[in-house]
Order: sequence, then structure tokens, then C-alpha cells
Amino acid sequence: MTVLKTSMRNFLAHKGRMALSAVAVLLSVAFVCGTLVFTDTMNTTFDKLFAATSADVTVAPKTAKDGGETTQTGKPETLPASVVETVRKADGVKSVEGAVSSMSVTVVNADDKDMGGTNGAPTIAGNWTRNDLRSMEIASGHAPRGPTEVMVDADTAEKHHLSIGDELRTIAVTGDFTAKISGIAAFTVTNPGAAVVFLDTPTAQRELLGGTGRFTQLNVTADEGVSDTRLKRDVATALGGGTYKLQTRQEAADANRSDVGSFLDVMKYAMLGFAGIAFLVGIFLIVNTFSMLVAQRTREIGLMRALGSSRRQVNRSVLVEAVLLGIFGSVAGVAAGVGLAIGLMNIMSSIGMELSTQDLTVKWTTPVLGLVLGVVVTVLAAYVPARRAGKISPMAALRDAGTPADGRAGRIRAIVGLLLTGAGGAALLMSARADEAGEGSLFLGVGVVCTLIGFVVIGPLLAGGLVRALGAVLLRMFGPVGRLAERNALRNPRRTGATGAALMIGLALVACLSVVGSSMVASATDELDRTVGADFIVQSGTGRPIMPQAQAAMEKAPDLTHVTEYKWVDARLTAPDGRTEADGIVAADPSYTRDLRRETVAGELSAAYGKNAMSVGSDYATEHGVKVGDEMTVAFTGGRTAELKVAAITSDDGNVDKGAMYTNITTAARYIPADRMPKNMFLFAAAEDGKEKEAYEGLKDSLAAYPQYKVQNQTDYKQDLKDQIGQLLNIVYGLLALAIIVAVLGVVNTLALSVVERTREIGLLRAIGLSRRQLRRMIRLESVVIALFGALLGLGLGMGWGTAAQKLLALEGLGVLEIPWPTIAGVFVASAFVGLFAALVPAFRAGRMNVLNAIATE
Repeated sequence: MTVLKTSMRNFLAHKGRMALSAVAVLLSVAFVCGTLVFTDTMNTTFDKLFAATSADVTVAPKTAKDGGETTQTGKPETLPASVVETVRKADGVKSVEGAVSSMSVTVVNADDKDMGGTNGAPTIAGNWTRNDLRSMEIASGHAPRGPTEVMVDADTAEKHHLSIGDELRTIAVTGDFTAKISGIAAFTVTNPGAAVVFLDTPTAQRELLGGTGRFTQLNVTADEGVSDTRLKRDVATALGGGTYKLQTRQEAADANRSDVGSFLDVMKYAMLGFAGIAFLVGIFLIVNTFSMLVAQRTREIGLMRALGSSRRQVNRSVLVEAVLLGIFGSVAGVAAGVGLAIGLMNIMSSIGMELSTQDLTVKWTTPVLGLVLGVVVTVLAAYVPARRAGKISPMAALRDAGTPADGRAGRIRAIVGLLLTGAGGAALLMSARADEAGEGSLFLGVGVVCTLIGFVVIGPLLAGGLVRALGAVLLRMFGPVGRLAERNALRNPRRTGATGAALMIGLALVACLSVVGSSMVASATDELDRTVGADFIVQSGTGRPIMPQAQAAMEKAPDLTHVTEYKWVDARLTAPDGRTEADGIVAADPSYTRDLRRETVAGELSAAYGKNAMSVGSDYATEHGVKVGDEMTVAFTGGRTAELKVAAITSDDGNVDKGAMYTNITTAARYIPADRMPKNMFLFAAAEDGKEKEAYEGLKDSLAAYPQYKVQNQTDYKQDLKDQIGQLLNIVYGLLALAIIVAVLGVVNTLALSVVERTREIGLLRAIGLSRRQLRRMIRLESVVIALFGALLGLGLGMGWGTAAQKLLALEGLGVLEIPWPTIAGVFVASAFVGLFAALVPAFRAGRMNVLNAIATE
């Protein structure tokens, strides 16, 4: 009988016992393949969009940012309309047209509701051009023909229930203007969620750029037979020099995709990391499954050995079973991954990012990678049980089933585990005591890896003590049934340790991130209480500058003592040591010293707001040897170079505005032309004494017409911070749920195989009076104690990791350690319910056993 036939027969004979292991492989492979298909589909969507919207050659200002981002002034960079004629005369040019586009706009309806996307995608306003017909078509109505007409994209119209004739107000840096919808244009490619409005060219120039005679870019179309590369060269020759930035269609598409690609790469690798965690947890499930199957087939394997099978053949037989399991689970996982990707696309569409299944992209590498990963991981996990099977001697055919314990291996395991755990604990301690974040991060990484592996290795050693402790607290109240459950959990410490370790990994990460997240919120709240003096903060939810008309409305709000402007000004700074760095400086009103209480290590911060004065942070001062009284050379972007005297050095021990350099707005205005002066990124305000509530309501009323800006008091700001961290943690917890689900499957599988293994014993217990109800309770209690054992390990390990990580964060100003005990307690209690859930099917099957058949089982 060949090894393959034996393996196939054993695999099919135990297919029910393999099922949960196959599900673990399926889930892990599905997560990997789903992630790859989802991100590849998003890349395809953006590639098609950028390719369709790019002209053969694009001419833009030299300083224009890729993707059409507007500058800090709220206006995009422009070029004169006269360039159109120059380009039109170049060789190979079929046509050229000027385009206007700005992303620093907000469009609202008659009820002052923002018509932009809800997924973070921008609102884009511009003129309707022939180039837009590459990616859009007018579905109804007509293109705008004057200053009172505007056209919107069909997705925005559908999302916000807009129709022809509705009035929209566009908020731009030059002011607000209203127009009625004259037409609706539909994308012929997938629109990932941006809201797009079109104006006629003169209106777009006047309202978005502040005057006619200028464009943000030129779209050049090539004559037939002229390549984009040649056209670019001819246009460059006609323009002369490097005054403008020229890009071919491919270059423009690549530039537009770069930022999106970076975001997608971060998302892809983060999700793949969580898939790796699920694979790691799945290894424990597979190891347990094959270990128990080998133990149950000890007599069978002994007979095979007695009939002439070699160790190598037995070993290969088990590994072939693992290959079959891996192939089966991986193939199903690849299919499930495609379904998962489609589900993710539907979720993204529901929150505003439209993704079409027509763009579904399944590269050949995706199923191959999923299949290889699934099979390799399964075979690696089954290797140790396979070697153990190969060591079974022919004499095992004469003994009861069960492989003898290897005492020497157990001692070595305990020693190695203790050494790893000790080394990891020492590394965590060193990371907590590190003076530099880089050095501490290295120790933290080593500590996390060593303690994780150490806990996995010494899991069987810990199982004895912890299970007894849990049994004394939880199981003794259930009398003999509880004691039986405890002894069953202790019967095979290696199995209990491996099952608990699978659950430990996911819960350790949950506990670690909970500690870090809670500490970040507590630290930030503590620092805000100590440093922020402003009653109110106004900012854009998308990081856009604050429009002058919104600022004017805010300044008219009642019951305010002052409004502070806060601008970020790009500049190149040259320190007294001669080193020059591209950085920025905060230009603010002197009242900002009251809005944010910054400690100084030298000088007075108020003096930094004097004429031609500034401050620097303590880290910068130390690095460059800057002292109070030194002069800094500041080359303002878009303006002139200034010599500013350092009047104060602020402490960088805090986290709010860490490293910021300050100067007075009037100082910056001396060197920056008014049309190049950045708009405010924040506005701060203080209320009159005793009128905080009235001022808050008045401020919100004054800015009601500008929904893109958030008005927050200190309570709102703290809650917003807490919500942001909470949302991030919820996403991480959701991704970790896959690993926890796989771990639960491990508990289910361990119990199910354990019930099969103890069939005769269960029959004897039933024969001497154990009721079905008591039997089910015994198995449920065994499951609960295993789950709580894993939870204790995971939560303890995670809190250790989180505490060490917080000590590193303290070096960056987040110095408050907060353990979220309600979360920790909730996870521990939830683990008990996980144990109960995992035991439902095994307990039900055990209760249905026929007593006589069970006793007669060999």
C-alpha cells in the first residue's frame, strides 16, 4: 500500500476531525487573498480614473503640487492664459485648452449642508472642458453657461438628492457664490467618492482664482501619430527653459497615484500583518489536531510499523495528510477571499467610496500565494506531530492508544521557555528605562517576541498551576463535575497550553493596544488641561485652511474677548551653525501665549512676538547650539528672507505644538506678499468670564453657514481625540477578531477530538451514574477553564507589553500610564463566554453517545 493511498484513506476517514483545522486555514488564506484582491481592485480603479482624466501632455506651474492640491493660501498655483497660444504653436499639437481646478472649496445646499463626500475624498471645483469628456458624459441638462449655473457629478446628486434647478453655494477663498444646477454629469469610469462641480471658464477663473486670464494647467492633445513623449519634448521646446512642469499622460497618472498608492500600501501591509497573526494562531490549532490524531492512532501506526512501514513512510504519511488539508483549506480560502474582497468593496461603497465589481482584479499571483501559504503553514505545523508519529515503535500495537510522554523533552522545553521569558522580561524592562525612543523601540520589539515565544513554550508548565488556581475559584462549586473538568484540563498540559496559547496571542494584542490607547488619551487630556488656555478651537475637519469669510463671521460672534490667528508658514531656516533645513514657522497673534501655555527654558515667549523676533524649540536649540539673542536666517516660501532674533527657547517636553517655532503674524507679513500669505489653519478664542456657554452657542451660530469647520470647546476637543483613538482601536480589534475566531475554533477542535479520544471513558462515567446534563456541564467547564487560562496569559502579557510601550511614549510627552481595567475585566469575562460557546457542539455530541457503544469502543 503506497504512502499516498494510506494518507488519502486516513484523511477521508478523519475528515470530520480535520474540518475545523481546514476552516482555520480557509479563514487565514481568505484574509490574505481578500486583502490582495481588494487593494489590487482599488489600484485598478484609481489607475483607470487617472488614465482617463489625464491629457496627452499636461502643462502646469513649476511649483504646482501633484494631484492638484491647493497651497496654504487656499488658491492653486496658476499660469498665465497667454501660454495657451505659445503651446498651440508647438509642433505636434492638435489642440490645447486651459483648465481651472481647486480642491480648497466647499459646496453646500440651501440648508447649509456639506455636499462633499463622507469618506475623506475631496470636493473638486473647476471649469468644464473637452478633456472631462474622457471620463464623464452629461446625463441630463447642459453644461454651465454663465455665473448662475453649475453642473454636478451624478454620484453626488444621487447621494444628496440633488436635481436640476437646485441652488448650491460654493465657498472658496475669494468668497461665496451661489448658482443653480444646470446639468448632471455621470462618470464613465468609477469615481472613488470625490464630489465634483463644474463652472463655466470665466466664472471658474474669477471665483476660484480671484481673476481672469489664468489657468491651473493646460491640457494638450497630440496630433495623430505623435507620441506623448515627442509631444512633451516639442511643447518644452516651444515654452523654452524649465519654467513649467510638463507631464505625459502616464507621468501625470503615476504622480496622481503616488499618494493613493502609499495609503493603499500601508493598508495592505497592515491587513496582511493581521492575517499573519491569524496564521500563527492557526498553527496551534493544526499542531493540536495532528498531535491528537496521532495519539488516537498510536495502535494503528504501531501495526503499520509491525507490518513493515518505516519511520520515514509513517512520517511522510502524516505530512501528506497535512498537504491535503492545506490544499483543501487554501483552495476554499482563495474563493472565500474573492468574496471577502467584494464584501469590503460593498462596505466602502456604503460609506461613500464607490468601487465597482467590474474593476475586480484577481492577479494570478494572488491564488498562487494563498495556496502556497496555506500548504506551507499547514505542513510546518504538522511537522512535529509527524516526527512524533514516526517514532512510534511496532510494540505500540500491543499497548493502549496514546504516545508516551518524553520527560527529557519536557524538561528542555521548560528550561528554554523560562530562559526566553526571562530574556524577554529583561528586554521589556530595558525598554521602559531607555533614554531614547529608538533604542527603547529595539528593546521593546525583542521583549515582545521573546516573551511571546517564551509563554508559548512554557504554556504546559503554566497550565498546571493556573488551571488549578482557576479550578479552586470557579470549578469547586460544581462539585465532582467541576473536579472532573479540572482533571481533564490537566490531563494533557501540552494540549491545554497550546490551546490556551492560541487564544493568548489575540488577547495579548488587545490588552496591549488597550493600555496604549487609554494611556494616550489620559496623557493628552492631562496635557490639554495643563497647557490649553483657549476656550474654543476652530478648525477644518479635513485639514483645509480657514476661509477669510468664515473667520470674519467668527470674529463677529458675541461674548468673546479675543480671536487668535494661527498660520503655518513654510520656510528654509539657517541656524547660527550654518546648517539649513526646510521647515516651517508658526505665525500667530501674541494672544496665543494665553491660548497655549508653553514653558520656556530661556527667554520670555512674549518677546518672540516682538518685531523681527522668534522662538525655537529646545530640541532644535540643542542640536544647533542656538541661544537667546542669536539670529536665524528665515527664507519665507513665496516671500523674502528675514533675519530674526531668537527671543525665547520653548520646552519640548510636552506634546502639544512640540518643536514649534513662533513669530508674530505682523513679522511674517513684512516678508510675505499679501496674496502669498497662508490662510489660518486654526482659530482660537476665549470667552468673557461667566459667559462661556453663551459664547459657545454664539460661535456655533456664527459658523453655521460654514459646515466644513468644527467649533470645539475643550470638552469637545478631548472627546474628539478619544473618539479618534477609539475608532482606530476598534478597527484593530476588528482585524484581531479573525485571530480570536481561529483560536475559538482551536478550542472547539481540541474539545471535539478530546471527546472522541475519551469515548470509552465517557461511556464508563455514564454507566456509573453521570447524567447527560452533568456530562455536558463537565465539558463546558473544561472549555471555560481552558479559555480563561488563555485569557490570563494573554491579558497579563499584553498589559506588560502596553506598560513598556507607554514608557517609551513618555519620552514623546505622553507620560500618563492608565490601565483600562473595565476593558480588561470585560475581555476576561467575555473569554468565559467564548469557552461556553466553543463547548456547545462537543458537549452536545458527547451527551448523545450511546453508553454501551461508547464502552465497547477500542
